[in-house]
Amino acid sequence: MNLLRDLPRFALGCFLFFPFLSPYPVHAKDRVTILYDAFSESKEVTKDWGFSALIEHDGKLILFDAGNNAEIFQRNVKSLGVDLSKLDFVVISHRHSDHTTGLKYLVEVNPTVPIYVARESFGMFGGIVPPAIIHPVAALPSRMRYFDGNVPSNLPTGNVFRAGNFVLVDKLTEVAPGIYLVPTVSKNAGTLELHELTLAIKGKQGLILVDGCSHAGIEEILQAASAIDPHFHIIFGGLHLVTTPEPEIDVLVANLKDKWKLEKIAPGHCTGEPAFLRLQKAFGDNYLYAGAGTRIDVL
Repeated sequence: MNLLRDLPRFALGCFLFFPFLSPYPVHAKDRVTILYDAFSESKEVTKDWGFSALIEHDGKLILFDAGNNAEIFQRNVKSLGVDLSKLDFVVISHRHSDHTTGLKYLVEVNPTVPIYVARESFGMFGGIVPPAIIHPVAALPSRMRYFDGNVPSNLPTGNVFRAGNFVLVDKLTEVAPGIYLVPTVSKNAGTLELHELTLAIKGKQGLILVDGCSHAGIEEILQAASAIDPHFHIIFGGLHLVTTPEPEIDVLVANLKDKWKLEKIAPGHCTGEPAFLRLQKAFGDNYLYAGAGTRIDVL
């Protein structure tokens, strides 16, 4: 009789202490940790111009960008207790040095991890010389012809890194279930034709986007990402508004809220202080501080 009376309490205890016995799956929260930026309230990290973030989603560990200085990147990673050897893959948004230099340390720690990068002709991460660049003229003597007139069918371009498992991306790509890379190309002065990748995660509340600099413009990126899901939950990273006139920033902030229905924002890096102020006023409690060293659970 005592056993029968205590059975419900025993079952409850098993449920509480052994949640894996539950018929309902237990999912870890999505989390983003800012590893590298020029502003911070953390004493654990060193501030520097550049960007890097660690994304945890569905059991996967993703590094996005690698900062401006390999030594600072290494120091911040270690201070925050991040084990780069456990990464599932890496995404480098674009080729600028304030997003790539920490790769020197990364490839020492984890030389085989896939590193997704934007495909560009003669890009810093390697590729293939476009065949259309060579227009053969048979009338020329061989000494004046490229490769004596016998151009290799597969002519690789150089890679500035001696190591690294680089994977070139030039189209919308699902790299893991619900995890996408969204390519864009800048049409703006100063970064014309710069190729960039945005990380897009299809979450329960809508898309989670992580940007490096948004050189193509954040609205161009949102338009491209809407092919995955037109519901935008949160944006992390740089919006490249550091030199944008304040009236244009005001228009963009209004569009993010009213046109794109963005729910939350956690801006950093090249977003710029005038934009920080305006975004904070516009989004209120849905503006999330994202200085270096910050860990943000995506709710």
